[in-house]
This record gives sequence, C-alpha cells and structure tokens, in this order.
Amino acid sequence: MLTVLAALWGAAAGPLVPRAAYRFSVEPEDPWRDACPEGHALTGPARGWLGSTRCARCAAVPVPAAPGEGPAPDAPGEEPGDRAAGPDGPRRTARYAPGVLVPVVTALSCAVLAAATGLRPELAVWLLLAPVAVLLATIDRRVHRLPDRLTLPAAGAAAVLLGAAALLPEHAGSWLSALLGGAALGGFYFLLFLINPNGMGFGDVKLALSLGMALGWYGWAVVFAGGFAGFLLGAVYGFGLMVLKRAGRKTGIPFGPFMITGALLGLLLGALAA
Repeated sequence: MLTVLAALWGAAAGPLVPRAAYRFSVEPEDPWRDACPEGHALTGPARGWLGSTRCARCAAVPVPAAPGEGPAPDAPGEEPGDRAAGPDGPRRTARYAPGVLVPVVTALSCAVLAAATGLRPELAVWLLLAPVAVLLATIDRRVHRLPDRLTLPAAGAAAVLLGAAALLPEHAGSWLSALLGGAALGGFYFLLFLINPNGMGFGDVKLALSLGMALGWYGWAVVFAGGFAGFLLGAVYGFGLMVLKRAGRKTGIPFGPFMITGALLGLLLGALAA
C-alpha cells in the first residue's frame, strides 16, 4: 500500500514537471520562457509555472498546408495525436514539452524509493525531492544546465528536511552524516571543477550538495557507492556515444542525469541495508 501511495504521489507530481522544465530550459543569458513556441503567454497557477504541456490558443489556429498538398507535415517534436480536426482544417494542439515520459519516471522513482525505504521518516524527504531531481535531470539533458534557482533551494531543503526527519522516531540515518556527506561530495565536485572547468560545470557542484546529503544520511559507504555509480553511468554513456561515432573525447554531455541516477541507486542500497 505504501508503494502504491508513493507511486500515486509521483503520478500526481510528475505532470507538473514538463512545463517547468520547458520554462527553465534556456541558455544562461536568456530569461525564463514565459510563452509557448508560437508566442502565446503561458497562463495557469504559480504565475504560469504549473499547467498543461499543450497550448490551448495554438489549438485554435489551423495548421497550414502547402498548395495542392495534403495536411501539413508534423512539426519537430510533435507526437501522434497532436492534431485535432476543426472547421477550417486540422489544428495543432501544440504540445511544447514531453507529456508522458517524465511523469512515468517520477512515479516509478517514488515507488521504488518507498519500496526500499519503508515507513520511515526519511521517505517523506525522498518523495518531496524526487520530482525536483527529475526536473533537474530533464533540464540538464535539454540544455546542459542546472539552474541555481533549483539546485540551491534543493540543497537547503535537503538539509532542513533531513534535520526534521532526524528528530522523529524510527529514522534510519544521521543528520550529521548527511551534512558531512553533502560537504564531501560537493567539495569533490568543486575540486574536479577547478581541475577541468570545461569538463565539469559549476551547476554539477551545487547539485552534488543535495545529492551528497541524501546519500550521507545512510553513511559514507552509500556516499561512495552513489557517487561512483554516477561516474560509471556517465562514463558508459560517453563511451557508447564514442563507439557509435556520435561524440568525441571532448564532447560535453549532461552529467546531472547520471549524478541523479547514481544517487537514486545509492539511496536504494542504503535504505535496503538500513
């Protein structure tokens, strides 16, 4: 029942991620997106940060077709079913962000965390941080960027929430160990950034703070396992790209998703062993 409830939480929080990811996925010098690709303002709760991944105003505009040809071809990124019939011809419902994969990943992540952690206070922390982690992974995959507006609050939230969990009975970790784990993993990534700024972004350093705290909750062995898993996954991905000749030795890859996946594996290991 706990796993089912966690999956339902992930299924409810997951659909809120794609629009936020779309708005955050910009280059560092650009402002956050406040309109769909066609220029229609994004409206909805939280000043437009929450809402559907389809633009209702775009749905009212017929899709043009070339003279003498059939329906217009699909737009880049358009999925089957993104067209709706109208009196003036087919209309595009304008999905500007993926609408299925991200919620599914969020729900699955919450479910496996609940199954491994059980009814312990720290589970609430993992479930609150999981959607944020999926959001960060999505943004980094798209634009190779981890925004300070997310990484720094996530680190602060992890410290506060784990401190609260440590005050409750039946917890299976240590708040002091969590803080030290965050400092250690963050410091390690900062050292890598100083050695090779072109190979390690400073956003990865800030992300390492919250991931290190989560891993450190269960001890130093989990910090090492989760951190190593992230590097291993990133190395396998990069090597695969090189084998397929889709990247070279100096090609940059988004490392955040691998850091987060490695931390998830480390958390599962720590929770099962606790």
